[in-house]
Amino acid sequence: MIALHPWLSETQKSFALMLLALGVVVLLPLVLDTRRTVHRVVLLLGVIALALRYIWWRGTETLAPVGFDLDFAASGTLYLLELVAILSSINAAVLLMRRRNRHDEATENAEWWAPGPPPKVAVMIATYNEEREVLERSIVGAISVDWPDVEVLVLDDGRRDWLATFCAKHSVRHVTRSDNSHAKAGNINHALALLEAEGNAPDFFAVLDADFVPHRDFLTRCVALFHDHSVGLVQTPQHFFNADPIQHNLGLSRSYPDEQRFFFDHIQPARDGWGVAICCGTSSVMRWSALREIGGFPTDSVTEDYLLSLTLQERGLSTAYLNEPLTEGLAAEGVGEYVTQRARWCLGLMQIVRGRLGPFARNGLRLRDRWSVFDTLLYWLGSFPFRFAGLAFPLLYWFFGTIVVDARVPDVLAYFGAYYVVSLGVMNLLSRGTVIPVLHDVSQIVGAVPIMRAAVHGLLRPKGHKFKVTAKGGDRSRVVVQWRLMMPYLVLMGLSVAGSGSAAPSTALPITTRATAKWWCCSGRSTTSSCCP
Repeated sequence: MIALHPWLSETQKSFALMLLALGVVVLLPLVLDTRRTVHRVVLLLGVIALALRYIWWRGTETLAPVGFDLDFAASGTLYLLELVAILSSINAAVLLMRRRNRHDEATENAEWWAPGPPPKVAVMIATYNEEREVLERSIVGAISVDWPDVEVLVLDDGRRDWLATFCAKHSVRHVTRSDNSHAKAGNINHALALLEAEGNAPDFFAVLDADFVPHRDFLTRCVALFHDHSVGLVQTPQHFFNADPIQHNLGLSRSYPDEQRFFFDHIQPARDGWGVAICCGTSSVMRWSALREIGGFPTDSVTEDYLLSLTLQERGLSTAYLNEPLTEGLAAEGVGEYVTQRARWCLGLMQIVRGRLGPFARNGLRLRDRWSVFDTLLYWLGSFPFRFAGLAFPLLYWFFGTIVVDARVPDVLAYFGAYYVVSLGVMNLLSRGTVIPVLHDVSQIVGAVPIMRAAVHGLLRPKGHKFKVTAKGGDRSRVVVQWRLMMPYLVLMGLSVAGSGSAAPSTALPITTRATAKWWCCSGRSTTSSCCP
């Protein structure tokens, strides 16, 4: 322990140690190179050590005495939520210790098929109800890709006459089917079966959402990675023309990156470093023989893309991630659409967990694949409930005098403060400034209630859920207030204001969950994940 001057108070000593941690963080970029694996490991092991130190202190020093009362129930519940969140953060730290960059690999294998002819490629644009302006841009982009043997197909589950006319005008094939069973996955499977029945199967095929426009070199860069015959699918990052709802509503589109940047720029390369990169639906290219081997796109989850990568991996076929901006599309334009999309990702992951390729099921997945799915599960089950608890649990103090976290300020500074400062600094260093406290937290908490509801529905009733399409090309000139989405937070705010004015008497100082929840926003987890999907 570092000896500090004896005349300093206990609080001052703790604050001084926190400032020392801040100083170390400031100096890190001068001595460490995050491109080197050993340096990344050192940084992240430090974060993990402080996380374990913090959660041990929380479990041994801050909980209410065991008993059948509200204090213990509230204190224990919050601790369990935080424990799940900390475990997810530790998983993220381990994941980020590795990363893979395939840029040189794609360049060196640009024409691996030579001296033979280049492989045949089909570009499939899946659409349902997108507007004409959105689709025209995507179709024109697809027919402009630089590839000698390519066919563009528009898979129209909306069965629109104007789209058939537009496709005919541009020599693009317009494909429809009699029903919309299994949504996007069913749409693609129908088109692939049609091509095979005609004896016109391609060697590779690309999948684009209706709003995504490929760059001219999209296929030349992606197909290069199929020189490795164990690669079944190549995924590229999603970039966007427009600001996402958080950027737009806060007026930060020029100064704050879109919410998906951390996932695509840092999490996916790290996943690829571990061999567990995942398909994210659009902007991907797949080997035809690989899809035929697994029997087509899986339809057991509304996030068929994530499940597709797991199905491929079970057969020994990997997903490669090429971190180059090769397509651009539209981010969800309204807060409602934004939340619907993320709730669907959460629901789909829960369906995967409950299905044949879940992390606890008997299947052919490797241990690291199971760990990858479990990590995503922890993200959805830990991050959002813990964030919401950070807003709701202080009410227990205001109205009932319940001390949820019984801690002294010096201890909070010494344990939580040190962890917060170091983890925030390390994550910002690794992410090159894309993880910003409060702003990152807003993007997560805005959809907490629908996402928690989706998690419960997916775990308890995994089957029978319809695929909800994310609307694109909306009008941002109108002001739309999402009252239904806002209502839980308006109620919490009203109760907090009322409670703070007439708080239950207590001689103890409450360390509310709003403070302890802040550690999570610096862990840098974005989604999707699944995280994407």
